[in-house]
Amino acid sequence: MNEDMIRKITADELPLPVCVVNSKGKILSANSKIDQVFLYSNIEEADFFQLTGVKVSALTPENNGSIIIERNGRKFSIVVSRRPAWEEDEEEELIVYFDDVTGYEDLKQRYDDEKLCVMRINIDNYDEFTAAVPPETVTLVKLTVDNLIRGLTNELAGTIDNIRDTLYIVYFQGNRLEELRKNRFAILDEVRAIETGADFPLSLSIGVGVNGSDVSETAEFSMAALDLALSRGGDQAVIRDGSEIEYYGGKVQAVGSGSKGKSRIVGLALRKLIEQSDRVFIIGHRNADMDAIGAALGVARLCMTAGTECHIVLDEVNESMQLIYETIRNAQTYNIISAAKAKELLRHETLLVVVDTSRPGYLEAPELPELAQRVVVIDHHRRGEDFIENPTLSYIETYASSASELVTEMLQYTIDRRQLAKLEADALLAGITLDTNRFAVKTGVRTFEAAAWLRRAGADTTDVKKYFQFGGRTFAIRSRALAAAEFRPDGLVFSVSDECAENAQIINAQVADELLNVKGVRASFVIGKNEKGITCISARSLGQVNVQVILEKLGGGGHLNTAGAQVEIAPREAQERILEIIEKENEA
Repeated sequence: MNEDMIRKITADELPLPVCVVNSKGKILSANSKIDQVFLYSNIEEADFFQLTGVKVSALTPENNGSIIIERNGRKFSIVVSRRPAWEEDEEEELIVYFDDVTGYEDLKQRYDDEKLCVMRINIDNYDEFTAAVPPETVTLVKLTVDNLIRGLTNELAGTIDNIRDTLYIVYFQGNRLEELRKNRFAILDEVRAIETGADFPLSLSIGVGVNGSDVSETAEFSMAALDLALSRGGDQAVIRDGSEIEYYGGKVQAVGSGSKGKSRIVGLALRKLIEQSDRVFIIGHRNADMDAIGAALGVARLCMTAGTECHIVLDEVNESMQLIYETIRNAQTYNIISAAKAKELLRHETLLVVVDTSRPGYLEAPELPELAQRVVVIDHHRRGEDFIENPTLSYIETYASSASELVTEMLQYTIDRRQLAKLEADALLAGITLDTNRFAVKTGVRTFEAAAWLRRAGADTTDVKKYFQFGGRTFAIRSRALAAAEFRPDGLVFSVSDECAENAQIINAQVADELLNVKGVRASFVIGKNEKGITCISARSLGQVNVQVILEKLGGGGHLNTAGAQVEIAPREAQERILEIIEKENEA
């Protein structure tokens, strides 16, 4: 009896539909029960992928039970085992079993359809809106927003609770969640389009919780999702599905409050924490820029006036930061220590202040927030998923131009202006100057007020300009990057280089800013490699393209019109990934 007959007889004795497939995907034999899966039983010589839509490479023991196909109105789970070659010249064969799991899958789908989803909806900018327009306009606009939210609730066949003027909670079943995903939370656009009579639109922040172990955890997921949406600047929806996070929207800049009340409260709270600490460590992101250094010096001055020992954690700086770094060193006023030394000196009473980032992976020492008992976060970037958890004090304001602006506002309420050293005033002003592209983007009234306060404190714009000078080699690299720019008809421009530069991140940012000056350009993407061979991306836009959402999908972040990322793929591959992301965004 030949092997084919043995396989067929054996297969016919099995209670499940089964077939034998070779390494190329050709079906060698099948038992008579295979017609439970397919319309006919004679499938020998057929291609497995054409019949099932499953590639042979996916048929591994690790995937057993996870691959589900639907045929003949039934659902089957695929399980495989390997039959080793009996002789040297034979190839390995796969025995594929089809387990009918229709009942289980239908029950699972019913569970998913009926599970509870909790959605929290917050009206952004409401206080600023009510202060900017007449009461009758407030009433009319609020009624319009309320009707849109209640209309959405009816579409979801859900129930709604109006907790306060600006907060709603909607409960609905899981089978309606896909509708929200498909229309990408269209209510965000509908509310933004309302004519408010103010010089800014109203927007919504939405947090959806799903797949909690119980109702309480699902509600907690919705609160965490809403907090994430708000900390990223509002005008967006966030879905938290267990540990998975999805983002939608985020098309407008955050609107800053005209009141500095929060700056005063946070500043005084920070000073109290400093006074209660035996020492303070101040740390910024890797490859610190002027904003991180300026904010760190500002916090250091607050520590000095409080009489608390402080250390700035800084391992290395790139070429463009050498002048400010040497100036700080020569001042002999500030204690600069390495990340390794910081871990060695960290004690229970030590306070860690993180500036210009809220992501532990971006720090000079990513493990420090976990080691410290008390952590303060001061940042102006939209919050990412890998946020520093449970900080003692968090001051994240995405409307602000820079961390230096936030620190400057706090200093106005916590120290006398004459206590601020000229170097600190210069560094803070330089930080604001850098992140606003010389006050051209992301500036509000409070940005200029902070700059004016620093100017009165002794900041010199001429000295600040010196911190932005660069060497001849940097100038040459920058010129080549500008010359390599590729302009697309859709208003996007890319400059891609395989050349390694020590301060690639700074050069890329400068080139991206410069390319926005070209008529017709909506967004610029500059991609190059740093001295370690890591691909650095800087992106800028005039507001029509949300570069933050694009680069976030590559592990980066930033703001709607200013973002960056570092990836371990080639520059050209990074460009292709960006174009794929943009294409998907446009399709959505």
